[in-house]
Amino acid sequence: MKRLRSLLCMAAVVLVATAWSSSPSSAVSKKGPIPLGVLTSLTGTFTPWGIQTRDGAQFAVNQINASGGVGGRKLELFVANDQSSPGAGITAFRLLTQEDHVVALGGLIDSDVATATAPLTEKAHIPMFLVKAGADGILTTSSRYTFRTCLPPAAELGPAILQYAQAHHVTSVGAIVADYAWGQSVKSSLVQAFAKDRRVALHVEVAPLTQTAFTTYLRLLEPHHPGLIVATGDPPGTGPIMAQSQQLGITAPVLGADTPFSAVVSQAKTLAYNKYVDFKCMAVKSPAYLRLARQFVKAYPQDTFFEDDALAGYAWVHVVAQAIRAVGDKPVKIASYVHAHTFHIPGYTFPLKWTKWGEMADARIAFDLVVPGPAPAGTGSRAWHVKQLYVTKPLTPYRP
Repeated sequence: MKRLRSLLCMAAVVLVATAWSSSPSSAVSKKGPIPLGVLTSLTGTFTPWGIQTRDGAQFAVNQINASGGVGGRKLELFVANDQSSPGAGITAFRLLTQEDHVVALGGLIDSDVATATAPLTEKAHIPMFLVKAGADGILTTSSRYTFRTCLPPAAELGPAILQYAQAHHVTSVGAIVADYAWGQSVKSSLVQAFAKDRRVALHVEVAPLTQTAFTTYLRLLEPHHPGLIVATGDPPGTGPIMAQSQQLGITAPVLGADTPFSAVVSQAKTLAYNKYVDFKCMAVKSPAYLRLARQFVKAYPQDTFFEDDALAGYAWVHVVAQAIRAVGDKPVKIASYVHAHTFHIPGYTFPLKWTKWGEMADARIAFDLVVPGPAPAGTGSRAWHVKQLYVTKPLTPYRP
């Protein structure tokens, strides 16, 4: 396993919110750097997500360190690659916690990796923040150190997608899900949610996670004349599904799987314009998001767009930093503080607060559409940007 360690960048970055003041606290003693860990996918299926969340976390560390650190101490970021594999994820988790002695870690994308490591973080009493790992079974009623930060669990997505379909007067929905923990969770959520509104028909096809040719599955959906194709349950397949549906002449928009917009556009190119919809935790119209996006794209031009993966990476680092300012760097105290407080993250669609088992207590999903034309100055691609279509009402937290 390739194990990456990020170098601290001391370049000054303008603070975007006074909520992240770094004034010294009596709870934080003046000693060495505070170690934080990024556990994410830098190779394997979920690489595009992992790169963004790693860079978002480093962006936050750079910002905090440039303003004096936390109570006079710098943050030090250790990055470990889970390779989109549960086995590699377990090894990476142990490296971060037993060798680097991180006081908190975050950045998990792969549901299978999170399912494998959540019991370890609960046993170690070290807070761990998920970004896109949304399988229902990751959290249990006894979870106290595992927190979601952006993607709600699959159980909450069915009702959210039904809300979107109803708002856009869609009467037939087709879905393609991957045959693994996340995909099957999405399928169950869709079936349960759509059963409550018989005016909207649902048709689901299940494909292997490694599938790249979806023509057969799309043809099975075609006779039902879907007004929306949901690719939410197959994150790696989102781009191919997008392109192949166009090739078959299917005009229905494709709802993606919280996939980086830049990854989808790189595969589908102009076919994504006015066709590809995805759900996010970022408020792309807000001034706070636009300010952060300009700073992020300038610092990480290779990322081209400030995805919500990067925003979530940025968020959990700031959450932990605020906790350390208040109660010190003991992991148990950090977790207790996080459970007891609400965090207003610049550019988020909702305040971050949690149930006692680590579920987001007030999540609201934004549905965004890829459209042609340059993004607002300095925030991303010159060829395309995204338009917010709909924001759900607060979702009812899933209880395991």
